[in-house]
Amino acid sequence: MLLIGLVVVVAAAVGAAAFDAADASPTPTRPTALSLGVSGDTLSLTHEGGAPLDVESLAVRISVDGESLAHQPPVPFFSASGFRPGPTGPFNAAADPRWTVGETATLELAGTNDPTIEPGATVTVRVFDGDTPVAALEATAS
Repeated sequence: MLLIGLVVVVAAAVGAAAFDAADASPTPTRPTALSLGVSGDTLSLTHEGGAPLDVESLAVRISVDGESLAHQPPVPFFSASGFRPGPTGPFNAAADPRWTVGETATLELAGTNDPTIEPGATVTVRVFDGDTPVAALEATAS
């Protein structure tokens, strides 16, 4: 009888520990939807839906017709080599680094960056959170 009671107590303790571990596991985040627009040398990225993003942990990689830009944007920033000063929205260093649904971040390539964006060029923007891909966007420049 004592042995049965001991087994029941041990089983209850193991079950409680398993439920605690399940509750402590991270909740999966919703996917994030971004869109890209390109007009001249200006790129506009809009947060269309999903979880907020911490811009301070993002990396943005841009290519034009398959060729990576010589200078990539160090988001967030105000002035960076290869880009005109003063990006807008969450890419600006003075803005709230939390990028939420409905917010648009813009940046403009400077003449010192290469390749340049010509009308009809295919612009690809890849966004990473650390090493994790968040989005791969493509648009045709107008």
